[in-house]
Amino acid sequence: MVLTIRDVTKSYPGQTVETAVLRGVSLDLSAGTSLALTGDSGSGKSTLLHLAAALDHFDSGEIGIDGVRLSELGDGQKAALRRRHVSLVFQQFNLIPSLNIEKNIALHARLGGTWDAAWGQRLADRLGLSGLLGRYPEQLSGGQQQRAAIARALAVRPKLLLADEPTGNLDEAASTAVMELMLELVRESGTALFLVTHSNAIAQMLDRRLHLRHGTVS
Repeated sequence: MVLTIRDVTKSYPGQTVETAVLRGVSLDLSAGTSLALTGDSGSGKSTLLHLAAALDHFDSGEIGIDGVRLSELGDGQKAALRRRHVSLVFQQFNLIPSLNIEKNIALHARLGGTWDAAWGQRLADRLGLSGLLGRYPEQLSGGQQQRAAIARALAVRPKLLLADEPTGNLDEAASTAVMELMLELVRESGTALFLVTHSNAIAQMLDRRLHLRHGTVS
């Protein structure tokens, strides 16, 4: 399994008592497959995604990425894991304004020492960006910027791709097109995709679906 989550709990301190967000969540995700997590706003979807990305600490339970237990890693080791094996795509594209699209796509892979120019060009071709590589983010449409963000994430050849409302800023047609391309590339590269969405239509496009409610999944 690329991602294993076992009995994970997470609470946040309140003014008087702690608020439990996750109550013993468990799930598995294997290579080349996709999983959508739905739930109401504030249900803890993004919290679970951030825990899987080793961006936050869980209270109890365990999260494993390709057999590595996150509870046993220090902050530096978690950062190294993200650079080499875990990529993230957010609703906000988070492209670097001062870099052209070609350099944006290569950025994280270069930082992790995994940049493959041929794979980067293949991603650009598949995502319709090959004629836009010399442009800067502000010169692209929202859909083009999101495709660039997806190319940047996949350029690392991650074992795990985490996506938080990745098409939330796009219209329905653009959202569907971007998701279809991302799912094709995920299956082609053998990456495991864990996606958080409020859209049932998007969730239906993935291999599996889970719903988070009252801190548990079903």
